[in-house]
Formats: sequence, C-alpha cells, structure tokens
Amino acid sequence: MGRTSAPRFVVVGLLLLAGVGACRLEAPEREEAGRRAEETGFRGRVIENPGPRPDFVLNDARGGTFDLREETEDRLALLFFGYTHCPDVCPIHMSSIAEVKRDLGLEFGRSTSVIFVTVDPARDTPERLVSWLGGFDPEFVGLYGDPAKIDSIQLALGLPPAMVPEAGAAAYDVGHASAVVAFPPGDSIRVMFPHGTRQEDWRHDLATLAALGGSE
Repeated sequence: MGRTSAPRFVVVGLLLLAGVGACRLEAPEREEAGRRAEETGFRGRVIENPGPRPDFVLNDARGGTFDLREETEDRLALLFFGYTHCPDVCPIHMSSIAEVKRDLGLEFGRSTSVIFVTVDPARDTPERLVSWLGGFDPEFVGLYGDPAKIDSIQLALGLPPAMVPEAGAAAYDVGHASAVVAFPPGDSIRVMFPHGTRQEDWRHDLATLAALGGSE
C-alpha cells in the first residue's frame, strides 16, 4: 500500500490472527464461543499478558482531540478500526453494541466508551463520522488522524493495518481488522470480539467486563 512499513510476513501473520474484513471476507466461528466461555469465562477471545490500554491521541470528529487513556480511565472501553462505507462488518458491530448498550441500562452506558477510529479518512470526514455513528448511538466517539499513526496503533494491538485502495480505484473495498478490542476498568484483561459475535455473547461479556471495576 506504500504507507505500511511492517514486513509482509508480519502483516500476513497478523491477518490470520486477527481476521480482516474486506469487508465481506470473514465468516465467524460462532460455535467456538461456548468453548471459550468454558475455558476463560468470556465468549470473546481473551488475550494473554495484555498490558495497559493504548496511550494515543487522535482527532475527535466532534472537535478537539481525544486521549484514549485519559478519556477512558476507569471505564470499559471498546475500540474498533473501520470505515463508514463498510457494507457489513462495521455497521453490524456498531448496531450490535448499541443494542446491547441500551439493554444493559443507563449505569452501564455511563461507564462505557465506544471508540470508532476510521481507517478511511479521505472519505470519512468529521461530519460524516458524527452523522454515521449517531445513527447507532450519539455517544459513540469517532476519531481520525494520520494513517501511519493509526497503522502503528493497530500493529501495537496485534491487529493488521488497513489496506486502503489507491485514490481513483474502480473498487473501493477497504481491508481492515474485524475485531473490536475491549479494555475493562483496571486493564486486568483484554478481550477481542470477532465479526459475527452474537448479541447474547456481547451482553454476557460486556456486563462481566464492566463489573470488574479495576479488580484483579
């Protein structure tokens, strides 16, 4: 793509681990959710030795900047990298999270941040981000910034950087990581939710993560 400095074999390995939507490529392994719950207590994919949540600052579509660590300290944070013209992965994730957020109630909503980082800033203007995310939940945060910086953030999380077509390309499907990354209060655990996560699985895991309250 020209702007990605990661070696090709590293990127390919990350694609296999994290899953990439183009946006229509990934078929979720739903039957594994029960097995994961038996092993870890979570239906999403628990990441071992996660470390603290990322420490980065990007532009907030509503104005100003957004410091992820500072703004989401002691909160459950759900972080996703996508684009608003995505035909399936992105709107499915956002609508599922919005529905479960409403189901879990006001207290849950007040202590949870949902952050959407665009990997397609050429088309995802601040106005479009606010409008598109507002269709799911007006409290969802839309961020944008330098593509090279966003690539580095994704790589640090074990996610592949996005594959964005050149300007003027006939087809404009953007390849991007299809997992939502969850950081509970205290960062005692990190859980990734693949495309296709069912609402009952979201509901189970998000309620459990929010209840951790920073405890080990």
